Amino acid sequence: MNASRWLALCLTIALLAQPALGANKFRPAKSKAAAVRPTSVKPAPTPLPSGEQTPPYEAQLLRLSELMGALTYLRDLCHHDDGPIWRAKMAAVIEAESSTSPGQKEKLAGAYNKGFRGYEITYHTCTPNASLIIARYLDEGTRLAHDISNRYGGG
Repeated sequence: MNASRWLALCLTIALLAQPALGANKFRPAKSKAAAVRPTSVKPAPTPLPSGEQTPPYEAQLLRLSELMGALTYLRDLCHHDDGPIWRAKMAAVIEAESSTSPGQKEKLAGAYNKGFRGYEITYHTCTPNASLIIARYLDEGTRLAHDISNRYGGG
């Protein structure tokens, strides 16, 4: 893993750890008009050229991307108001990883959007269940980010 990818994953780890402090607070929902909308990117599976392999951590990184999309939506829905920070960190991960293989940017953005849209469809107000999902996803995301950086970070 090169230095820029290592840095992006370290930043993700720091971000995942930081908001966990207030993750369990239940707050009433704000208006739907104030929800964060990510840039739409359709996932397009790109076949790999012969001999090219996906990174060994790709499945974990795709799951982490999906979690970050869900957290972007749910944390703003529950008035944590840090959606732009989550989106910026996801953009850093996409930028760092997009040089690894053709189509990697689309895969990561697609996973992020899947996480965001999955909860956008079903959650329109902050509920105790949404707050529980936030806490669980923060824990899972932190574990994934640590695992990826510890196993493949090389730093």
